[in-house]
Amino acid sequence: MLSLNSSLLLGRRGGGLGGMVGWFIRIVIYDICITGISDVFGVSRMVALFIFLGILGLISLGGYLLRNKYATGAADDF
Repeated sequence: MLSLNSSLLLGRRGGGLGGMVGWFIRIVIYDICITGISDVFGVSRMVALFIFLGILGLISLGGYLLRNKYATGAADDF
């Protein structure tokens, strides 16, 4: 019975305590990035947030373009 309760607390599927810890770690990492951008560029945290989101958007756009560039040959075969 103890192992059942511990597996429920650990959240094997991303929920429970494990999910909360994961979200906390993400928030801390994002906060460090936004604070760093704010300090480096000397802007407010809101402007730094938009800069951070812009950087994430450019990274995802680059990944999307690379995936489409290299996956076009495989899609034509089907």
